[in-house]
This record gives sequence, C-alpha cells and structure tokens, in this order.
Amino acid sequence: MKTLQTKTLFITLFATLFLSVFSYAQQGTVVINEDPAIDKLLAIKKDMNSDEKNSDRYKIQVYSGNLATAESTKSKFDSSVGQWRSQLVFDSPNYKVWVGSFRTRLEADRALVAVQRKFGDAFIFKPKKE
Repeated sequence: MKTLQTKTLFITLFATLFLSVFSYAQQGTVVINEDPAIDKLLAIKKDMNSDEKNSDRYKIQVYSGNLATAESTKSKFDSSVGQWRSQLVFDSPNYKVWVGSFRTRLEADRALVAVQRKFGDAFIFKPKKE
C-alpha cells in the first residue's frame, strides 16, 4: 500500500513538473536595431587599414632570402606567434616576410619584443613609399 502511494506521488510530481515546464515555453524573435552610421564607420576603418594607406606605418621584417625558406618562415610565424598578420613580399632579389602594420614606433617596439623570442633576427622598418 505504501509503495502504491509513493508511486502515485512520484507520478503526480513528475507530471506536474513536466506540464509546468512545457506549458510556459515561449517563442520569440530578436530584432536588432542598428544605427546606419555603423556601416559608414566600418567602411572608413576598412579604408584606413588598407595596404595603400599603410605605407607610412612600421613593419617588422622576420626573414629575407629565398622563396622556400621565406614560405616556411611565414608558416612557422603564423603557427607560433600569429598575433599579427604576416605577408610574403618579393623585393628583388629576395623574398621577405613582413609582419604587422603598426601606427607608432612604440607599438612596433612592443611587438618586436614578442617576435624576437622566436625570430631573433627580426627588426623594425618603415617601407619606402612607391
């Protein structure tokens, strides 16, 4: 008799819990109200960060030499440091691995400390304007 009452109580509690959880389920939609000026600001920032306008910024050179070693150095940099964007540049007669695009010398110096932990020959420079 006692087990029957326990089973009935358990089933009643379970049914009540089940019905209370699923009977109040809600569905809705999310509407994002975005200021149209945000798109304009993103376009301006993208334009500012384009490579054409970055010629007056500082970069870090990690390697200069043949193509095979430059490619392996670039992939090694991307997998080990990888905090800044690296690029492979051909400057006759060598291939070079350049890292970052820093607005100030101070930013470049701080990055150089981290880069030189893995690439001891790295140095800061400012690319020539063409």
